Amino acid sequence: MSDAIAGLEPEGVWRYFAEISAIPRCSKNEERIAEYVLKQAEELGLEARHDKIWNTVVEKPASAGREKAPKVCLQGHLDMVCEKNKDVDHDFDQDPIELVREDNVLRANGTTLGADNGIAVATCLAIMSDDSIEHGPLEFLFTVDEETGLTGAGSLESGFVESDILLNLDSEDEGVLFVGCAGGKDTTGSWKIDLVNASENTSAMRVRVTGLVGGHSGLEIDKGRGNSIKILGRALTGLHQIGARIAALEGGNKRNAIPREAEALVFVPEDVTARAESIAKELQETVRAELASVDPDVSVTIEPETGSVEREVLDEDQQERILKTISGLPHGVIRMSDDIPGLPETSTNVAVIDTVPGEIRLETSQRSSIASRMDEIVDTVQSVFELGGAEAVQDSGYPGWKPNMDSPILKLARETYRELYGADPEVTAVHAGLECGIIGEKYPGMDMISFGPTLEAVHSPDERIYIDSVEKFWNYLLAILKKVE
Repeated sequence: MSDAIAGLEPEGVWRYFAEISAIPRCSKNEERIAEYVLKQAEELGLEARHDKIWNTVVEKPASAGREKAPKVCLQGHLDMVCEKNKDVDHDFDQDPIELVREDNVLRANGTTLGADNGIAVATCLAIMSDDSIEHGPLEFLFTVDEETGLTGAGSLESGFVESDILLNLDSEDEGVLFVGCAGGKDTTGSWKIDLVNASENTSAMRVRVTGLVGGHSGLEIDKGRGNSIKILGRALTGLHQIGARIAALEGGNKRNAIPREAEALVFVPEDVTARAESIAKELQETVRAELASVDPDVSVTIEPETGSVEREVLDEDQQERILKTISGLPHGVIRMSDDIPGLPETSTNVAVIDTVPGEIRLETSQRSSIASRMDEIVDTVQSVFELGGAEAVQDSGYPGWKPNMDSPILKLARETYRELYGADPEVTAVHAGLECGIIGEKYPGMDMISFGPTLEAVHSPDERIYIDSVEKFWNYLLAILKKVE
């Protein structure tokens, strides 16, 4: 058992969390964690099944006297966002997550923690293994590939799940019940590039933007945090004006994370390298002032490239079009909700830029709780790409989840929280994709809510879970299961 979770309650949840933290489970590589769940089910004598992409269901019969209660499905996803700090040596395909405990917080050592959504998986496993818990018939649904487009939920087939009620355990604020979510769509622009030889008397230099907080591109898009790709674009625009030419661009890692780091290899005329350094220094001062309250540690640097590199750069006209596209792409909240105070309605994230042989690709993601506004922001992003000479492609996206304020399970959940903790839970929607929207389309009529313990900075190496919130979440979940009838 990891020392980081020693003595924590509920013991079963934390024990399983430590065990699954040792199993690599990046999105699209969930076979090992699914096999672990199936093995646990087999050892407990529970019926289990999986589909061809490893969505997995485990069934547990009702406790004595509760056989006629409605069947409840507890649901979470098996995959995690795999992000690390650049100075951390970690292989997400092989290495376990190293857990670190600091007072009331559990985090990882320089990587994402995977509490999103490993805490739901651990909770389900703990309930599967504990026969002292009072409940009706249960299904445990473990989906795959939630983090890269909710494709596991999108692949669920009719009859795979049979419950009347769904409790999604993939929310991140204890004491909050989520009853709706935004839909999402990705828009990617790409430029076919023909590199030309760098001019003589130019030096290779590396421009870097680092030190940003980043975060979830839905849950934290309204925090005003810096976007490393947008800041890098500002630096490169200044360098473009003194004759610098771009050889390669790289930034961000996940379409659903605000990019924290970005860099470019450029060739700068040797007689203006001092001016290039001044441009970076001046921009750093500017963005530190702009982001003082949310990203005080942002860094913009340019240094000589020490390694051997090909002396090939973008055509000047194409370079200008790409930089104007980065500048023109909107990022952040586009509109706040008229119905729920403080909730973003529509947003867009400039997420990932990468240079591969013959091509530069720039990925963005859009979210909205209103379909027409989703169409509008997607069309805006596509138009900026096309005006900049890129080929723009949209994916099929995923639906939002429309709130049902008359939901019976919502009423029960509100009453239960009030009885346990003497306060009313907050009821709201979330500006992020939850699998409830897709599952609701797959299984019409299923009554559902989403809740969970408190997590912060998910999708980044700063991800952390508050230990005391897990026990409250656990007790609350068991109380709901006891009262469903």
